[in-house]
Order: sequence, then structure tokens, then C-alpha cells
Amino acid sequence: MRREDDRFLTGRGTYVPDVHLEGTVHAGFLGSPFAHARLARVDLAAARKARGVLAAFSGAELRDALRPIPALKLDTADVFHAPPYWPLPPQVVHHAGEPVAVVVASNPYLARDALELVEVEYDPLPTVVDAEAAALPGAPLLHPQAPGNVGFRWSLRGDVLAAFRDADVVVEQRLVNPRLQPAPLETDAALASWDATAQRLTLWASSQNPHDLRGDLAKVLRLLAKQIRVISPDVGGGFGAKVAVYPQVAVVGHLARALARPVRWVASRTENFQVATHGRDQIQHVRLAARKDGTILGLQVRAYANLGAYLSSAGAVVPSEPFGEMLSGCYGMRAVDVEVLGVYTNTAPTGPYRGAGRPEATYLVERMVDLLARRLGLDPAEVRMRNFVPRSAFPYTSCTGRVYDSGDYAAALERALKIADYEGFRKDQTRARAEGRLLGIGLSSYVEMCGVGPGMKGHSTVRVTSEGKVVVVTGAMPQGQGGATTIAQVVADELGVPHADVDVVYGDTDLVPKGTGTFGSRTTAIEAGSAVLSARKVIDKARRLAAQLLEAREDDVVFDEGRFHVKGVDSPARTLADVARDTPRLLPKTRVDLEASTAFDPEDFVYPFGTHVCLVELDRETGEVRILRYVAVDDFGNVVNPMLAEGQVHGGILQGIAQALWEASQYDEAGNLLTSSFIEYGMATAKEAPRIETARTVTPTSLNPLGVKGVGEAGTIAAPPAVANAVMDALAPFGVDHVDMPLTPEKVWRAIHGRDSGQPQRAGPKDRYRA
Repeated sequence: MRREDDRFLTGRGTYVPDVHLEGTVHAGFLGSPFAHARLARVDLAAARKARGVLAAFSGAELRDALRPIPALKLDTADVFHAPPYWPLPPQVVHHAGEPVAVVVASNPYLARDALELVEVEYDPLPTVVDAEAAALPGAPLLHPQAPGNVGFRWSLRGDVLAAFRDADVVVEQRLVNPRLQPAPLETDAALASWDATAQRLTLWASSQNPHDLRGDLAKVLRLLAKQIRVISPDVGGGFGAKVAVYPQVAVVGHLARALARPVRWVASRTENFQVATHGRDQIQHVRLAARKDGTILGLQVRAYANLGAYLSSAGAVVPSEPFGEMLSGCYGMRAVDVEVLGVYTNTAPTGPYRGAGRPEATYLVERMVDLLARRLGLDPAEVRMRNFVPRSAFPYTSCTGRVYDSGDYAAALERALKIADYEGFRKDQTRARAEGRLLGIGLSSYVEMCGVGPGMKGHSTVRVTSEGKVVVVTGAMPQGQGGATTIAQVVADELGVPHADVDVVYGDTDLVPKGTGTFGSRTTAIEAGSAVLSARKVIDKARRLAAQLLEAREDDVVFDEGRFHVKGVDSPARTLADVARDTPRLLPKTRVDLEASTAFDPEDFVYPFGTHVCLVELDRETGEVRILRYVAVDDFGNVVNPMLAEGQVHGGILQGIAQALWEASQYDEAGNLLTSSFIEYGMATAKEAPRIETARTVTPTSLNPLGVKGVGEAGTIAAPPAVANAVMDALAPFGVDHVDMPLTPEKVWRAIHGRDSGQPQRAGPKDRYRA
């Protein structure tokens, strides 16, 4: 069992709403009903007189007190424009639900009542919600600082002209990754308290990276970073959406200082759907060049990434490098030429969502491989096998410049095909089609970059107490993945102590001096790697001290299963606890503890890979897609905890299946979010989950001490194209080669029954999510 599970399963977890401070008051935010409008008047007089109200503010009133929310600059961009993202807009709102006023009351119910008394006069402005449409000449302009609504233009130029010149066949397709809701179980929340004597703010926040949140808040609140303490207690899921700094969190921090009272805000589910960063939302125009034997020569891509109304913290990073640099996939193609246009629209800002750029890249590559196989009449498994980077080529530098650390793509594909009985299913499919049944099989061979590095260090300190207990201070910030269990496990193994004797400390910027957080599948590869290195340093330090206790030379002292002894001599051993207890005596001048710290900066990313196989049957009468089998063969290098790895794979696959079949955040032309609750938004539940069969190959990396690669995002990367390819395979008898996700029953039914003249469905700028 994971060490976190006991308190979670018994209701003893501590989330932000579970933290209680005396005198806490509650903030409520009024969201704009318009997606684009000028604020002609914001009248708070009636709200300020309401029962229980302590204060109310508009954006104009807070403009001098707060700075805009910062975003990472995309240094590799050809063009970059980041308009100011005010915590509360002083003049113009740019998406529906954007907060325009805040009310603070003695309880959340009175705050909600007072919000109804706020009078706002809006002057509506033209809206645009589609990235392609927003980039057209004459489209409504959101920000004067971003001409043509372009937030960034990023490109990676390869010599595709030669590839297309030598090609026997060119395959073209427009692909859409729908906009998705990360929808963590716990919505965003914050509690802020100001210490006037110390001139210091303490903020409890549901965050994936407390240290980055502290730094960004310092900029917004005009404070020094050392004046802010951020505590992230238990976090009920993040999936990337809790990387960003949200306007409400910054405002709550300001209010605590202004009112000299603790102030709490907890987002409702509707607020979370409207304001938290969304994921994906990318339109891709793709051309693939190949020879008639299926050899892929090159890929040309122009992508439109919907940034939403503002640039979120990592909004420009996700659709650029992690997307563009992974477009060669598992394949040894000559060249990739990609241009990404990040475009502002009247929708919620987008940001990282489980996979963050790599799912969009893998979907593009794997759909194009299947379209090529269909065009040439070749088996899609054979086309993949023919183009894989061979095992002997690693470490391999892709045509986009990425250095893949290790891999054996053919082995993963071969094992997946064997488990799924690929040949047998093809025979069953032929018989089923003769009977009128619609069976399909889809493949997805992926490689991803994760374990973000270099430059994003893993920080740790390992300390041994005189009682023999071990404390690990880590810069990781788990949100349900089991990171504390993994870190405790690897440190316990290194030090030879029981797993239960290792305590892992994280999520508090006062207790953890430095940290990078948890995202990009970096916890085990980098943060656990750092902890292992710190543990080894502790052993080295303790060996020197144990040699004094044992009255032996250091070179003669052996460490084994938590004990030091002199090799070849039958003498008493000394435990780590013994050494820790005697450390002050042995080092009286320094008075150091038995501890060590490491800032582990990996040389590069790690590159997990695998092949997923999806078998489906379509219902002719309803268009429903039923998954018959789902097989996943992944390679994460060495696996520290198989149970945790299995859980991560299962969860990611279900999220990826949901993207392929049901999920899409939809806006109407006026910018109203039509999917603002779970009633309208098709998130998968356990009821929709198919049986998932998993297996692994093992190709370790040399880039971290454990030889591990990231596991957390593989499922969301591999699953969407596997499912989509399976559905397209089932639709092949009807001449349909592409339908955009989500593959809802109505879309599939229309494809089966020819309601689109037998042509593949291609969504236009205004109807790309319309069934």
C-alpha cells in the first residue's frame, strides 16, 4: 500500500479547505457573463453594505496594488507577445467567467449573496473562439499588444523540400486535438494570512510547484520572495492545471494583507471549468512525404495553438518545443519542418495538461502513419517496423535535434502485437465484416520526452536522526501519484533501513529551501534520483565517522544493510543511528548532523516509449464505440514500484481514451462555455473503463542514478491515436479515413450512414466539435 493511502482512505487528508485559522473570512469572485466586453461601470456600493461584507474591490481599484501575472517567455520564438494578464481586469474582460470583482464576507454564503448586488455595465465587443479564425485578417482583436492575435510564432526548420522532391506519395490531413478540462478532484483553493509584525505572507494553496508559485506571487504582490511562505498540503490532483498562478490566488494574498485577516477562496466546480487552464486545443495541417514501400522521408506541419485569452504561466511552452521537437516520433525520417502559431481567443487560457505537447505530437505522427499505410495498402504494423529507429542507433539524435537516450521500439511493438494476437484478430475481422460487424484495430507507437532537464534541478536533503529514523526533504510536490512512497522506497533501499522509518517532507517553502515541483513526469527520474545521491553522500560521510568508532581505516569499513563493519574482522557493527548519535562528538567543531544535500541537474531529458494496441467494435445502429481489448506495452527503464507504475498507466490510458471518444470543452460563437459542469462534459468514469492489459520491456537510461524514465503521462500520450486508429480501421469499409476527436456516437453513426456524402469529417473553424 502507498504510504499516503491510509490518511486518504480514512478521511484524514489535509487539503486547503481543511486548514482553519481563527478569524478567517471568505472571498467570492464575480465572473463576467460576456467573453469580450469593456467594463463601462462596476458599482460595488450595494455589495459593500450587504450583511457580513468586509470589503469589495474592482480591477480598477486594485490596479495600483498588483502587477500582472507573469508568464514564461518563449526565448526560441520568432515572434512573442504577452499582453498584461491582470488579476482583475481594469478595463476589458477577455473570456466568459473572468473575474471582474471580488467581495470578502464573514462566510462564503454571504459573499455569494453580496456578489448578486454588484452592478456591472458591460459594453460587449466582438468575439472569436477558434484559433484559425482568430489568426485571419479582420478577426476581432483581443489585445493591442498582440497584432493579429498572435501570441507567438515558433518554428523548427528542416530540409523537407528534398524529402518531398524524392517522395513517391504525399499524404495530407487536417487534424484537431480538442480542448480538454483537466478537472482535478480538488478544485483550486487558497488561504492567505498576513503577519504584520514579520511583514510576511503565508499562503496555503493547491499547487504543483510551491516554489514557483512563491516567486510569481512575489512579483504580483510587489513583495520579496523571502516575504512569502507557500504551503501545499495534500493536493487532490493537478494534471498540469495547478502549475499556473491564478488571478484569485494573487488577489486573496493581497486581501489578507489589506484586511489584516486570513482570507480563503475555494473555487466552485463551475468556476474551475471556466477559469482553470484548459488543455490541448490545437489544429494541425500536416503533409507527409514517403516512398511507395512505406519509408517516411519527411513531415511538414503548420499548427494553430489556442492560447485562450491570456498567456498562462507555461502557456507558450507547451505547444512549441515539447510538441514540435517530438514530431519525428519513433521514426528515422530525414526532416521535420514545423511552424506553430500561438493565437489569443476569447476562451479560458490553456496550459499544461497531462502530456503537455507530446500527446498532440504523437496523435499527429501516429494518425499520419496509419493514413500512409491506408494510402499504400500496407499493414500499419509493418510501416511502423520499417521506419523505427533501430536499437543499435542509440543514443540517437532525431532530425529535430532531440537526443533519445535509449530504446528498442521494435521489441515493444512485437510484444504488443503478440499479446493482442494481432494476426488472429485480423482473421476475425475479415470474418466479422462478412457478417456485417464493424471491428477495428489501432496501433500507437510513441516516444516522449520527460524528466525535464537540464536546468530544472531536483533538490533533496537526507538526514539520519539518532533514533535511526530518516528524514528526506524533497523539492517534489506529489498530487496523488505516490511520489512520497517512491522517494521513501529508494532512500530506504540505499540506507538499508525499513521503508516505514523514512519520512518525506515536501510542499512547504520554509521547510524545503529549494524545489521545482512535480510535473513532466520528473519525480522519480529527478527528485528521487536526487534523494538517492544524497543518501549515498550520507553513507560516505557516515563511513568516515564509523571508521573512528570502529578504530579502523576508512577503506576497511564496509556498509551493508544499514550497518558498518570492518571487512574480514569479527567485530561489533555500528548502525547509521549509532553514527548519527555520535556525530556531534566526533565532529565537535562543526556540530554537523549526519545529513547531505544534492541539487541534481540531469544532462538531458529521458525518453520512455512503447506501443499500445486498441481493439474496437462499432455499433451500426447507434455509432457507439466499444473497446474489446486494450493492450499497453511500455518501457520506462527500470521500474522502482510496479504497483505505482501500473496505476499511472491505467489512469493515463483512461484519460486518453476519454479524449478520443468523449471529452471536449465547447464554446459557442459568443464565447459561452457550453460544457461548464460534469453534466455536459464527457469525462470518463470507472463505468467506461475497459480492461487494460499491460506489459513492459526494460531499456534503462544512464541519465539518472536509478536508470528510470517517467511513467505518469505515457497513457495520455499513447491512447488517443490508438483508439482513433482503431475506429478508422473499423470505418474503412465505408471509405472513411478520418474523423476528428472526440469520436462521439453521433459522429461515428454519421460516418457509417454516409450523412457526409461518404467523405471523412473535417471540422471547420466554427464547428470543429460539432457532431
